[in-house]
Amino acid sequence: MRISLGCDHRGRKAIDELIPYLRGTGHEVIELGVQDAEDRSCDYPDRAWLVANAVSRHECDRGILVCGTGIGMCIAANKVAGVRAALALDELSARFSRSHNDANILCMSADMLGQTLLKRIVETWMETPFDGGRHQRRVDKIHEIESGRDPSKFS
Repeated sequence: MRISLGCDHRGRKAIDELIPYLRGTGHEVIELGVQDAEDRSCDYPDRAWLVANAVSRHECDRGILVCGTGIGMCIAANKVAGVRAALALDELSARFSRSHNDANILCMSADMLGQTLLKRIVETWMETPFDGGRHQRRVDKIHEIESGRDPSKFS
C-alpha cells in the first residue's frame, strides 16, 4: 500500500519512527508534508493539504498525519473532497475509524501518545478492513454532505 505522511514540527519525531516501521511491513512511504527541521515552527494546514490531496487524487492509498494534538490536522484534512480523516488516540478508535467509517487518513497526537502506542494505533488502522454493509450507506451519506446535498434524502 502507498502511504503518504505529513507532520508539523511537533510531529516530526513520531513520523521519523513510523517511517521504518511502515517500510518494514511492506508499505511504500511517501513523505509529502513532513517538516524538515524539528526546531522550526510550521503551519499544520499546509502539511495536511499535501497529504489529503494525494489521497483525494488517489496518488496514495492512505495518509497519516501527526501534529501536537492531531485535531488541527484532522480538521484541515477533512476540508478536502473525498477525505475521511479520523483522529485516533487509541487502538479502538483506530479500528472503528476503518471498520465503520472507511477512514483514509489517520490523524494522531505527538504530544499525548507515546511511540509504542503510536505504532500500535498505526498497525491496527492499517490492518483493519472496512466492514461495508450498513456502514457503506453511512459513508455514502457523508459523500452526499460533501457534495452539498441533504443526506436524509439519500437511501
